[in-house]
Order: sequence, then structure tokens, then C-alpha cells
Amino acid sequence: YAATEVNGMTFIDSADWLTHPGSVGRSVLGVPHVCDDDGRELPPGDIGTVYFERDSLPFRYHNDPDKTAEAQHRAHPSWTTVGDLGHLDEDGYLYLAERKSFMIISGGVNIYPQEVENALALHPAVHDVAVIGVPDPKWIEAIVAFVVANGDVTEDGLIAHAKSRLAAFKVPKEIVFIDQLPRNASGKLLKRVVRAEHADAREKGDGA
Repeated sequence: YAATEVNGMTFIDSADWLTHPGSVGRSVLGVPHVCDDDGRELPPGDIGTVYFERDSLPFRYHNDPDKTAEAQHRAHPSWTTVGDLGHLDEDGYLYLAERKSFMIISGGVNIYPQEVENALALHPAVHDVAVIGVPDPKWIEAIVAFVVANGDVTEDGLIAHAKSRLAAFKVPKEIVFIDQLPRNASGKLLKRVVRAEHADAREKGDGA
């Protein structure tokens, strides 16, 4: 795991992943810290913003001092983040949850789309999946899953599948089947595009 800012880097091999499934490994560049919204460091297992500590500020955004400042820990300027959420375990292995900007707040509870996506991806008929939060008058945000299927599956079937693996409040309220999810050349899911296309379709009254 790393970012183009090269503020930190983790590594994991196949053997370690078998004993720490889901992890992106231990740090090979920078000291990792996981902090809450007030900047307090969290204990192993608690999800928060992932920072990497370096001897000095490892990067600056071009002509954007405000964005650079936002990436720095308020009390430790050489600790920087690219906005990912995650947690560390007792052995120092990092597990990613989601980009902070994509976290869903539904019914006053924080929900990490990655967890929902991972559960849905276990269904044999799911080829690709993206989960977002959409405005909802009752829940603040409702969970909607966009699924690219490679077999016969129904919305009810996928919701039942999710219920068998997730707490009830994490189960999608809606499943939208689509032909393809937007990804960049490196394969990264463009979740902002998913959000924008969904909002545009709703505004036009064409459904998701």
C-alpha cells in the first residue's frame, strides 16, 4: 500500500497475508499512526485516519498550501495522510477501511463501504461492486450497491447474501445492476464518478 505522495508504504507477502487476511502489510517506509478526528492516536483495532510519520514533511501539493496543511496532523506536521481510513492490529499490520470522504453516515452510524463491498464480492455471481451513500430523508444516507454481475442473481438474492454476512444496518437498501463500473487506467475504482452518475440519473428521473 502506498500513494503517489510517497508519504509511507507498507508491504505484505503471501505467507503473512494468510495469517493476517485483509491486511496491506507492515510499514517499510514511515511509522504508521491511526488517529481520531481530534488527532488522538487510537489503539489497535480502532478505525481512524491513517498517518505516516517521517523525519520531515515528505511532500507538498503544487501551488496548494491549504491542501498540504490539510494532509498534516495538527500536532505533528511530519505525520501526513492521503485521507484513507483503517486500523492497525497488535502486530503492526495495517488494514484499510475506506477513504474518509466515502464513509457513509446512516442513522447516525459510521459505515465503511469497503466492508459492504467485500461481503458482496464473496457472492459467486458478483464480478465487480461499488457501494456509496445517497441522501435519504430518514437515514441521512442510504446504502446503495452498484453491481456488475457475471451470472444469474437478483436484488433479493444479493440482499439476503449481505444479511448473512453483515449487521442489519450495513445491508444495502438498494442493489443497482450495471454493465460496468468506472475505473482508471490502473484499475482504481472512480467512486466519485459513480456518485455523480447516480445523482444525475436521479435528477433526470431515470432511476439509478
